[in-house]
Amino acid sequence: MTIRVMLVDDQVLLRTGFRMVLAAQPDMEVVAEAGNGVEALEVLRSTAVDVVLMDVRMPKLDGVETTRRICAADDPPKVLILTTFDLDEYAFSGLKAGASGFMLKDVPPGELLAAIRAVHSGDAVVAPSTTRRLLDRFAPMLPSAGKQPQHKELERLTEREREVMVLVAQGLSNGEIAARLVLSEATVKTHVGRILTKLGLRDRVQVVVLAYETGLVRAGGHG
Repeated sequence: MTIRVMLVDDQVLLRTGFRMVLAAQPDMEVVAEAGNGVEALEVLRSTAVDVVLMDVRMPKLDGVETTRRICAADDPPKVLILTTFDLDEYAFSGLKAGASGFMLKDVPPGELLAAIRAVHSGDAVVAPSTTRRLLDRFAPMLPSAGKQPQHKELERLTEREREVMVLVAQGLSNGEIAARLVLSEATVKTHVGRILTKLGLRDRVQVVVLAYETGLVRAGGHG
């Protein structure tokens, strides 16, 4: 199955470079491009897209607000944020807006292609180490949990699922979680799937953000 990709960036040269990389892949096709968020939303009304590569800093409508509007639609494409800076408030805002992950613009082509495939298959792509640094930096800006739990559905998780959720939020991969809890990787994957279903979340990125927002995990990575 061909992954239909849309490129959204105000730099034509950058879009050209990405298009050349993607065009060489048998399982990918660039079906649309846009130079800003307004154009992107317009194009998406008439074009079927699976994954959007989204720049964050653009004229007219930035990538964060564009992502928010795309993800609010029915059956939206997956959004992969592209940023120039490793620790970028725009990247964090993009994740909050519904993006499935973010990559640096100077990422090696192989990693970019792997990220597109991962996002398309339903995985999130934020490197664990980057997730930790990003959230440690921006968690103080999140609303504090206070005395009232902000997400009552957390109470629906089993003790084991909460344990897995904390480790996901700390940036551990399924394999690392399996080793830590002495479980099989398949079992961890099942737990993660149940967490997503019970909490109505789309992917691991949303698990991480929710864990910090509700105080399940605090800045510094400790639950």
